[in-house]
Amino acid sequence: MTHYAIGDIQGCYGAFEALLERLSFDAARDRLWLVGDLVNRGPDSLRVLRRVAGLGEAVTTVLGNHDLHLLAAAAGGRRVGAKDTFTDVLRAGDSDALLDWLRRRPLLHVDREARRVLVHAGIPPAWSIIDASERAAEAEALLRGPEWRETLAEMYGNEPSAWQPDMSRAARLRYTINALTRMRFVKPDGGLDFECTGPPGSQPKGLTPWFDVPGRRAEDWHVVFGHWSALGVLRRPGLTALDSGCVWGRELTAVALDDAREPVAIACETAAPRR
Repeated sequence: MTHYAIGDIQGCYGAFEALLERLSFDAARDRLWLVGDLVNRGPDSLRVLRRVAGLGEAVTTVLGNHDLHLLAAAAGGRRVGAKDTFTDVLRAGDSDALLDWLRRRPLLHVDREARRVLVHAGIPPAWSIIDASERAAEAEALLRGPEWRETLAEMYGNEPSAWQPDMSRAARLRYTINALTRMRFVKPDGGLDFECTGPPGSQPKGLTPWFDVPGRRAEDWHVVFGHWSALGVLRRPGLTALDSGCVWGRELTAVALDDAREPVAIACETAAPRR
């Protein structure tokens, strides 16, 4: 059995299938971690959702910000924008079943035996894995519950940018979702920055990539994440970043998590327009 992780697919079904074929992936034998953002900006979100859901227990995927945006649009809390390419999902005959499956995916998946965690964007430096697990579980319960539409309507906005234990439920939810699905850089005071999206080294003075903050409390865990296409593939002790920009015409990348073999990448021919 090989345990693979794959970066942001974002509706690029052809590249995903080609990568699985290159890996000789066998759902009866192998296991797959997906870092989230299964949908949007790419050409075939519907086929990606159907394929991933059909893999059953062979796949573990977390929610990304684009997945949550699809759910919010389906719930009526957000308009479908000019850049969104998931109307195929919303119009499909099996839309309800697929969206129900999607909203029941976790924000965070923890493999305690391997001391490995799967998340879309990262773990805030001030949080331990226990903190992250508890706060993700609170948000997941709301997304899976009867008030999921109201929950999705409350998640938009950049504030609060820092965690406070006495925040309202809506503020806790917004911070948790933003941290786990949108974070890249952290400010000197520990607040999250959502303006800078470039690679490390391009940021304004004072901002630090979340994984380079001194004293990061989850640094003794291996964090597998995506979201940051400008960062690209990064492998170092305790860290695997996998968004290699497939939707922008670059590559879709897989790594074998339990050994040191080189990443496997498939060139992505379809580039989403940058409007």
